[in-house]
Amino acid sequence: MSAAPETPASESTATDPSVAAAEAELARLRAEAEAAEAQLKAAQAKAALAAAEAEAAKARAGGPSTGSGTGARAAEQETPAAEREAPAAEPAAAEPVEAPLPAAAEPVEAPAPPASPAPPAEPADGAPLDADEVAAIVKGYTFEATTLDLGALVNGEPVPEAQIRIPLGMMNRHGLVAGATGTGKTRTLQGLAEQLAAKGVPVFAADIKGDLSGVATPGESNEKLLARTRAIGQDWKPEASVTEYFALGGVGKGVPVRATVSGFGPLLLSKVLGLNATQESSLGLVFHYADANGLALVDLSDLRAVLTHLTSDEGKAELKELGGLSAATAGVILRELITFADAGADVFFGEPEFAVTDFLRTAPDGRGFISLLEVPGVIDKPALFSTFLMYLLAELFEILPEVGDADKPKLVFFFDEAHLLFKDASKDFLAAITQTVRLIRSKGVGVFFVTQTPKDVPSDVLAQLGSRVQHALRAFTPDDAKALRATVGTYPKSGYDLERVLQELGTGEAIVTVMSEKGAPTPVAWTRLRAPQGLMSPTPDPAIEAAVKASPLLAKYGTPIDRESAREILAAKMKAADDAAAAEEAALAKAKADAEYAKQKAAIDKQQAAADKAAAAAEKKAQQEYERLLKKTAGTTRTSRSSQKSPIEQILNSKSTQTILGGVIRGIFGTGRR
Repeated sequence: MSAAPETPASESTATDPSVAAAEAELARLRAEAEAAEAQLKAAQAKAALAAAEAEAAKARAGGPSTGSGTGARAAEQETPAAEREAPAAEPAAAEPVEAPLPAAAEPVEAPAPPASPAPPAEPADGAPLDADEVAAIVKGYTFEATTLDLGALVNGEPVPEAQIRIPLGMMNRHGLVAGATGTGKTRTLQGLAEQLAAKGVPVFAADIKGDLSGVATPGESNEKLLARTRAIGQDWKPEASVTEYFALGGVGKGVPVRATVSGFGPLLLSKVLGLNATQESSLGLVFHYADANGLALVDLSDLRAVLTHLTSDEGKAELKELGGLSAATAGVILRELITFADAGADVFFGEPEFAVTDFLRTAPDGRGFISLLEVPGVIDKPALFSTFLMYLLAELFEILPEVGDADKPKLVFFFDEAHLLFKDASKDFLAAITQTVRLIRSKGVGVFFVTQTPKDVPSDVLAQLGSRVQHALRAFTPDDAKALRATVGTYPKSGYDLERVLQELGTGEAIVTVMSEKGAPTPVAWTRLRAPQGLMSPTPDPAIEAAVKASPLLAKYGTPIDRESAREILAAKMKAADDAAAAEEAALAKAKADAEYAKQKAAIDKQQAAADKAAAAAEKKAQQEYERLLKKTAGTTRTSRSSQKSPIEQILNSKSTQTILGGVIRGIFGTGRR
């Protein structure tokens, strides 16, 4: 039967490689469908055999006569049926024509066992659950709708026929993945993310240590991995998921994710800054003042500028008008902001602000994007990145429309290191988280908190979680033992000694209970979890960098924008005020100088007038004195002048002059001869 279709396939291969590939894929899917069908029939046969053996055991225990006969007849009736069912599984694998193509399209979701199956097999000695309890678990995890496969039940050894699942439609009812360090929480998160993305659901997760990036690279096979997956009934194959890398504030290799201070809000910012309740309410008043005065708070420098203005001489009047905000409190907030910014946190705030709707993208083939937020660069600021995750979740709640109970979520949000979010949180902050988690379900968003112990999550939040995957807990100290007992007390009644089992779980094993399609919790199940199909180690840096460069979001968010905001507005306002003050001061100085000049000029003029008056008086007095003296000496002066000879007269009248002149005259006129 198998040789007939090979001839056309080989002819197609010779002519068209794409046809050959399609034929090969079809053959693979047929083989998987056959294997699934064979596995189902084998399970049914084993279940029938186990039921017959159980009936025979009851008959033997009931008595030698009637009970024995009944048990023998039951065994005779059931055992041949089981024998008929068991070989029926083998021909099914040899007849690929009979395998329906729709079943091959989704080999993972092969038909589930009947609603009330018998136990898969008689439990081994020392197993924690009996056959009835195993059957109840199988029934409790059998769903009609699409599911995610978590793993196989462990009852001493894995029971591959008892698959533990979670309905896809219940992923928006939130959940918790908890466990001590090194117990496999990250791999659980990775496996859930891969299955969600494969079913068209976008996923967001914070990559705390950088090892979640392996989802973008096909996994590597080895004998140990294959032996483990075969034991739990997982048909493992390497497969990569569509992945987008983000980096908080651009600190790292991914597309930068930034928020404006206004968008972040006073409540979340107070959590980051470590403010008390009074300071938190005061910060809210500052945001109100900025909003009322059109001061856009884009980055931390804007908020610092507003606080600096309010605590300055120019802003004292406005600070007083706010009411309830003291200068001392404003000073404390300002100091915390400066410290926060100096630590490098200012790069996380700015524009362009990230649009959380970009987390809701799907690939052209229908698979959901896995958005990984890289945070190793800010691991030393745990309060910042945990609060930033809460901001992204609050933004989703704000913008998404109501969808009610959908067949699958719009987004599943994995909140890693959740204990950092709740540590030292104020009552208002916890109330905001609780409200967001309670109401965001109707927006189609599922939230899974990932932390070490359930006590890390407040009880009001824990009450909203429908599914729990609890990895191993350690009890090395009295506090650990107390936390362990508190965790055990939160589970439904089961056949396990959970206080013991939670300490005995191996890596990759967990105690699971989820919300069924009817909204009721499923039985508690010790589960060996499925292995991720992606790489269980970080994707190499060159591959991440290439993916980031090829991302269409890099052009949208890669370059920061610095537009006019509160800092520039207040700087311009203060400059205008300074210019006005300087002009006023200059005018006052000029007026003062002019007044001084006028005063001095008046004094000089007065002095000059006095001097002129004194000079005139002196001159007048001198003139009067002169005239008096002149009058007094008028007669004496004329007599002396007439009697007194001038020097020329004295020379001409001298005897010597007359002798010389006489000689000259005689010489000229010749009078000397006579």
